[in-house]
Amino acid sequence: MPYVEVLAPQVPSQRKAALARSVTDGLMSAFGVTADTVTLYFLPIAADDYAHAGTFGAQATGQRILLKVHAFRRSEAERRAAAIALTRAVCSAYGVPGDDVAVYFCDRDRSEVSHDSKLASD
Repeated sequence: MPYVEVLAPQVPSQRKAALARSVTDGLMSAFGVTADTVTLYFLPIAADDYAHAGTFGAQATGQRILLKVHAFRRSEAERRAAAIALTRAVCSAYGVPGDDVAVYFCDRDRSEVSHDSKLASD
């Protein structure tokens, strides 16, 4: 942990690979974790799977990209550093402005996470 869900338009594998490396590096720096704890899930969102401001489909202004970061609770400073790193990584990989990138932190208590049937709090 952390796990990151990337909800974004489909892009070529090499761009996803670059994003995976940048996001992993950013979380390692911001959260003080090792690479082997970071996992990304790419969830492609087609133009007809998207709506904004009541309008269906990606518009000329583009499609917003959402990253959901599931991790143990971090300080505000750590989340800020992660938000900066992840937003920059998405902007670079997808060629979008920062206004089109949202990072949501889904903080978890250690008692709310289980790996191999053991709570992280055990």
